[in-house]
Amino acid sequence: MTALTTAAADRAAALHAMAVQIGPDDAFLARFNAQFERLHGLFTTLYGDREDGQEQLTATLVLAAESWTARPSALKALDAHRVAHPTWFTSERMLGGVCYVDRYAGTLAGMRQEIPALRDLGLTYLHLMPLFDAPEGENDGGYAVSSYRRVNPALGTMDELTELATELREAGMSLVVDFIFNHTSNQHEWAQRALAGDPEFADFYLIFPDRTMPDLYEQTTREIFPDDHPGSFVQTDDGRWVWATFYRYQWDLNYANPAVFRAMAGEMLFLANRGIDVLRMDAVAFIWKRLGTACESLPEAHLLLQAFNAVLAMAAPGMIFKSEAIVHPDEVVSYISLDECQISYNPLQMALTWEALATRDGRLLQQALDRRHDLPDGTAWVNYVRSHDDIGWTFADEDAAELGINGFTHRQFLNRFYTGRFDGTFARGVPFQENPLTGDARVTGTAASLAGIEAGDVGGEDRLVLAYALAMSTGGIPLIYLGDEMAQLNDYSYRDDPALRADSRWVHRARRSRERAAESQDAATLPGRVSHRIRRVISVRQNTPEFEGNTLLPFHAPHPGVVGYQRPGKNTIVLALANVSDNADAIPAVTFSGIHPAALDLITDLPSHLADGLTLPAHGFVWLRVRAV
Repeated sequence: MTALTTAAADRAAALHAMAVQIGPDDAFLARFNAQFERLHGLFTTLYGDREDGQEQLTATLVLAAESWTARPSALKALDAHRVAHPTWFTSERMLGGVCYVDRYAGTLAGMRQEIPALRDLGLTYLHLMPLFDAPEGENDGGYAVSSYRRVNPALGTMDELTELATELREAGMSLVVDFIFNHTSNQHEWAQRALAGDPEFADFYLIFPDRTMPDLYEQTTREIFPDDHPGSFVQTDDGRWVWATFYRYQWDLNYANPAVFRAMAGEMLFLANRGIDVLRMDAVAFIWKRLGTACESLPEAHLLLQAFNAVLAMAAPGMIFKSEAIVHPDEVVSYISLDECQISYNPLQMALTWEALATRDGRLLQQALDRRHDLPDGTAWVNYVRSHDDIGWTFADEDAAELGINGFTHRQFLNRFYTGRFDGTFARGVPFQENPLTGDARVTGTAASLAGIEAGDVGGEDRLVLAYALAMSTGGIPLIYLGDEMAQLNDYSYRDDPALRADSRWVHRARRSRERAAESQDAATLPGRVSHRIRRVISVRQNTPEFEGNTLLPFHAPHPGVVGYQRPGKNTIVLALANVSDNADAIPAVTFSGIHPAALDLITDLPSHLADGLTLPAHGFVWLRVRAV
């Protein structure tokens, strides 16, 4: 084994190995030369004390060269286009959709049949929830991966996934899949070989003979899913203890071992060559462990992501990363950069949209848009109303305190409100992972059920459309959980399934209702009204150049229930106003001082005269185009 030495020596070793085994082309070598110093520096920081450092770096680079050599010509052409247009994903035409394959279309072949309908909705980005091989029964909705190279047989084959990616690309849609790289299933071949004592895989996971080290780690780590198991470790059948941050059957990988990095880089590159455009980097905050810390958002987690980014820049430069970090807002934004994850979920805006609708007060949301929306150039938020996951109230306590709000008690209120435990609530959500010791809990439910439609609340439809109007206009990529566009409701049948009943998130992972889909074609029905209105919002967004990119300028209305912001264009500005309250709010003309008084309402396509002031109905919104002054 050879430890890392100088950049020059390690570069020479890598070039020699690649020349002997592959003979990479000039295009790859140019990107290798551009990225090597960065990757070497990251490897040195992470693995400089490892005897196998150079060996694993070289092996990783050989994998990258092999992957590029095998990369289909159509994907190489796409790489070239995206490198020349690096902000391709910031267009106002970008619109994402997300679903489970089996619950939306049954199989991958079924998803191919849905492409025309998805294109008609306006999608340019399709995120398919975990579809790789996983154990039967409990598998965390597919997040317990048994193989990154096999599709769940019930859904189809890897060849069918490749065909779907090709057809989506031809239809103008990018394919997004989850890269579950913090952990694997305990049934994964690596886990089974580690458990059996195979020396190649013994260090792929954090396995300890007794409780000595787990007890030390758990002094500072927190319980993520206390309903499943206490602490961060679970016991194996032979009495040992293995790190399992989330569920007992999901074992965390040990990235302190560079062989794990090399192996996962290989899985990543395999998926890249199958035509995947975006990898959703799951649970990024948890990927590095260090004794005496919370083992969340450590500096090494960022270095690992940057190292994966460098490998991808060599072998699949058209692919990008999406960060999934449901943590403090300061930590969320720390993962977003051209050198790390180019796009990221925006959990703060999502949570505060629901907070604003519950309180009828937009001040926390306004504050977040004012000060926590900016991102580095060339990156973008992914703005969502809800996801497959639960809603956690991820606002910063210090932000809330500025507005006289106690973060702990406010979260308790929101949990009660959205789970039907507060008098007068319109929401029909279900609690998830309640911890009686800490009072922590999260909320599950479809957007329609949370907004009041299930309860028959008069404002339910407007709240749902308003929530999506915010996601469509604040900057970044809006993401629709498919079914929301037709106001699909909670599905409580999961309680009858032994494999699902312990996980209340299945309440909002309903199978696509063909009946409701048919109703959505009829404007006289509730699903039809919601569908028509959301499709109008989509159409306007995709034809509004001011919505390109992420730039947002504050605009403050004199009512706490009204949220405002401006999206600047070349010679125009779109002023967006949203009323989260249950009452109409009149905004006086003086509020619009400094803004050109002649405006066009983009949703209605009618003129608006700001010199007369403006009245927003309850749960109403406007997008007003005005000339830049």
